[in-house]
Amino acid sequence: MTESNAVDVAITSRRSVRGFRPDPVPTATIRDLLALAGRAPSGSNIQPWKVHVVTGAALARLTDALSAAHESDMPEAREYEYYPVTWREPYLGRRRALGWQLYGLAGIAKGDTAGARRQMGRNFTFFGAPVGLVFTIDRDLEQGSWLDYGMFLQTLMLAARGRGLDTCPQAAIASYPGVVRGQLGIPESEMVVCGMALGFADPEEPANRLRAEREPVESYAVFHEG
Repeated sequence: MTESNAVDVAITSRRSVRGFRPDPVPTATIRDLLALAGRAPSGSNIQPWKVHVVTGAALARLTDALSAAHESDMPEAREYEYYPVTWREPYLGRRRALGWQLYGLAGIAKGDTAGARRQMGRNFTFFGAPVGLVFTIDRDLEQGSWLDYGMFLQTLMLAARGRGLDTCPQAAIASYPGVVRGQLGIPESEMVVCGMALGFADPEEPANRLRAEREPVESYAVFHEG
């Protein structure tokens, strides 16, 4: 396989995995992945990313605390808006289509609010992954650094695919920043950006059969020629 083909395979095989095997990921492998992700571009090379790698007992404590917050109906306290405040098309339709695909695979019927809540709650266990990653950014940085952060996260996910690992980027982890901050000792000067599950996909997990559709190039690209 050529280098370009290997990159193509990593890109096209990357997906959000929502069920992991418990097999541990060696710390050396995680370090290698983060070093590769650190090659992502950033404006003036400021490299705004900060990463908390959570495994073992620390991961159990974090997932217990997040799950308790979710189950007790603790109000979410997200420090930034990830999704649109007001939904409109085509974004609302795309979101609904993905949601119904996922719920169908998970056996959640329309109107089953308890089932939907349980599925949402699986975010806070990192879907059973042996590694939970929590990403933070200095609060005083601007939107350009958040763009840089997205490139870092994507590079990390593609590097993971190159090692036969899977991921799930999780905005939900930022829903309870106080809980995360307290568990991991994150200072108030940093915002929780998101989390990410890392590990080996469980082939028996029904939700892992989900394949999100993508829009054709013609729907979002305009070619200016001549």
